Amino acid sequence: MPKSYTKEIPTSSQSNRSVNTDDNPRLSRYPSALHIPHINHPIFLFFAALLGGTVNSVAGGGSFISFPALLFAGIPPIPANATNTVALWPGTVASSIAYRNAFTPHARRLLWPLFVVAIIGGILGAIILLRTPPATFMHLVPWLLLIATLLFVFSGRMTAWVRTRAGHTAVDDKTPRGLFLVGLVLQLIIAMYVGYFGAGTGILMLSLLALLGMDDIHAMNGVKTVVVSVANGVAIVTFIWARVIVWPQALLMTAGAAAGGYGGAYVAQKMNPQHVRWLVIAIGFAMAAYFFDPSAFKFVFGRIFRIAQ
Repeated sequence: MPKSYTKEIPTSSQSNRSVNTDDNPRLSRYPSALHIPHINHPIFLFFAALLGGTVNSVAGGGSFISFPALLFAGIPPIPANATNTVALWPGTVASSIAYRNAFTPHARRLLWPLFVVAIIGGILGAIILLRTPPATFMHLVPWLLLIATLLFVFSGRMTAWVRTRAGHTAVDDKTPRGLFLVGLVLQLIIAMYVGYFGAGTGILMLSLLALLGMDDIHAMNGVKTVVVSVANGVAIVTFIWARVIVWPQALLMTAGAAAGGYGGAYVAQKMNPQHVRWLVIAIGFAMAAYFFDPSAFKFVFGRIFRIAQ
């Protein structure tokens, strides 16, 4: 059994250094995200998770904040991805419980096959992540952030399509067998993506459920949250077994995300969700641009800052 990734959260005097991996042979095989500044301070991580949980509650997209925060804290990308999954998972579980009374008979019939496929896909995605060379995953990070951001950009139109279809499609409470099998294959791919990275999964799930003939948006959201929670849950079990989770940071950020999610319920009633969406989109594109080329990113923003002065 591999050694644990559990690391102590550094004090403020250590906050300008990355997480030390020299004393952990398993963690040292994952090089830190090089060429980016390290802000390994518990307050920074807590407030990043707090903001991520709030954003998830209001408009979604909290991973665009919490995952880069872990990279900036000096945590290697694959453990950072696993730790981020743990930090945000309780929020999706809580959402699943909230939707427990929304399931229609059609939703219940679809739920169990999707549930089983989500278990398989979540495990496969996590295993693929663990077997991905760290340097390869770090090269994939900006692309994953960019793809997830684009999904978020077009999620409004896709959700509108789902709602339009829901309002105009008669439901016979049955999904044709051929379409159902295609849906299971698509669900396997989506669940693998959840286990591997996961940002932007919600809109993919809603589109799949619309394809399978569901028409009740509340039931669709319920199935979505349950299935995504299951895929993330088995991925977390896989990460625990592989000991790639950095537990002090994970627990700290879980508390921050939970507080943010709870507070976000009140924020959502006072803010325009569209404004939050555009902020999340801007953050997503900015993080993708940064990880594509940190030096160019810093050069551009340095020039903007000098012009502003």
